[in-house]
Amino acid sequence: MKPVIVLTTLGASHDASELAADLVEKRLAACVNIVQRIRSIYRWQGNIESDDEQLLIIKTLDERIDALKDAIFAQHPYEVPEFVVLPAEVHGAYGAWLAQSVSG
Repeated sequence: MKPVIVLTTLGASHDASELAADLVEKRLAACVNIVQRIRSIYRWQGNIESDDEQLLIIKTLDERIDALKDAIFAQHPYEVPEFVVLPAEVHGAYGAWLAQSVSG
């Protein structure tokens, strides 16, 4: 069981708190931080695009990645959802809380 951070973005008008609550309720995430009003500039279908979005920072364990990905992709409004997994190093009581929160 290794802690990881998963990043995904949603459009600025999407209800990110609904998705975040669902992930925590299903024990796919211990915590989801919602960073509102980020500006994303990216290439899409040959064009440079610029949009306001929300960034979700999802704390979970590597063993929950597949189920987390399935849950996000099932609810995500984008044709190609962002799903970036980063290794995380956590210590002490926070690490124990994260593991307990996801594993039950």
